[in-house]
Amino acid sequence: MLTVTNLDAYYGQFHVLKNVSIDVREGEVAVMLGPNGHGKSTLLKAICGLAERVAGTIKYEGREITGMPAEKLVNQGVIYIAENRELFPHMTVLENLKLGAYSKNARQHEKRNLEKVFRLFPRLAERRRQLASTMSGGEARMLAIARGLMSNADFLCVDEPSLGLQPNLRIEVFNIIQEVNRQGKTILLVEQNIPQITEMADKLYVLEEGRITFQGDRSEALSNDHLKEIFLGM
Repeated sequence: MLTVTNLDAYYGQFHVLKNVSIDVREGEVAVMLGPNGHGKSTLLKAICGLAERVAGTIKYEGREITGMPAEKLVNQGVIYIAENRELFPHMTVLENLKLGAYSKNARQHEKRNLEKVFRLFPRLAERRRQLASTMSGGEARMLAIARGLMSNADFLCVDEPSLGLQPNLRIEVFNIIQEVNRQGKTILLVEQNIPQITEMADKLYVLEEGRITFQGDRSEALSNDHLKEIFLGM
């Protein structure tokens, strides 16, 4: 579904990603692990048309999308869900969700997707008239994911959804992401040191100093002592 080949990405003169290649098949949850500041978020932004400068090839469903602007990629079915949530704090939950359906492709499905989102996130349905600024960290993260789903995208790039959350809320958010995947969405997920991540991952990558240093499935990850100790907390 998504193939990244020999990707380099830059911020100014800083060379962030170096010859990165990954492949995510339809229906998978692919997880990108690695330390802070080593390029994980940059990779998602490069895929989603938000990086400053890229070289290499990115293909989605066989079509090259390298360098395509983010607003066009949303219509193609690719969405970025940022780690800092990027909600509109003085707007209600419902208003934030409706803004997620701004693209031409999403507008015609707004009502159906809103019903789906409220079934998936009943807490958001209860708080639909609440201002985003008054929500807890876990609720705000749920709202960010839900707004991404309102775009009607099939490929979700989710950046550190557990960041800053308590362990019980992390588990709840991961359970929701798994349910989103079961409902047919393909997911590329960036995380750091979360042991539970292996339970949901079909494929794992490790990105260190801008390069892929490991790629494999769940069983290969669990048999790698370095990976278990440093990144999976085992």
